[in-house]
Amino acid sequence: MIKKPEELALMAEAGRLLALVFERLDQTELVGLSTLEINDRVERHIVDELQARPASKGQYDYGFVLNASINQVVCHGVPSASEVLAAGDIVNFDITLEKGGYIADASKTYLVGKVNPAARRLVETAYEALWLGIKAVRPGARLGDVGFAIERHAKRNGYSIVQDFCGHGIGREMHEDPQVLHYGKPGTGLTLREGMVFTIEPMLNGGRKSVVTLEDGWTVVTKDGTLSAQFEHTVAVTATGVSVLTLRADEKARRKKTA
Repeated sequence: MIKKPEELALMAEAGRLLALVFERLDQTELVGLSTLEINDRVERHIVDELQARPASKGQYDYGFVLNASINQVVCHGVPSASEVLAAGDIVNFDITLEKGGYIADASKTYLVGKVNPAARRLVETAYEALWLGIKAVRPGARLGDVGFAIERHAKRNGYSIVQDFCGHGIGREMHEDPQVLHYGKPGTGLTLREGMVFTIEPMLNGGRKSVVTLEDGWTVVTKDGTLSAQFEHTVAVTATGVSVLTLRADEKARRKKTA
């Protein structure tokens, strides 16, 4: 569970490369692209340009390098040639990358074209909730502190937190201990220690928290058909606070606030 300095350095490199993948997506015009085409572009970028491995492909017999979760899809959306992004959609891309034997995991919800204010507000609140969870990470803090910070912000803004899925430890394996819940009570749960590495990845629903898995066995949607938004970073507990290993260039200002 505790990573050595040399392991943290390798994880930081994997995180840096994964951030570059999202920065490439940031520059991509998404309207009119199928989720399968985006999957294929991301795979070429990871393999050919970054000389890394898309860690999701082959994991649990999954045949793609990312999840593409549109609108009411909460998570695990499967890329498809027939699923074409249109203006007004929101879409979460969840991507993993392995380099040097260690894995980084992150996701971002994108606004596709012109999006209505309600959808934009949900997405912005999910991003804020992620960063409030990150700000709660430090040696001696508890995982319940992280979950409480996220849940409180979601509820204050009228949204629910999906409780069926959680963040997780990560390293040589994509899913390691501990489980990181996005709800909880302050002062409860595992005590955080320097060298722990895990993901924080809250999913906020516009309606109720209940979700349903579709017949494909992968895709998870809101039970009431409302929109869902998610953001994720891989973080490491440092001696004085937290390091966001998958931090993107546009987020540098936030790093100062969490150092």
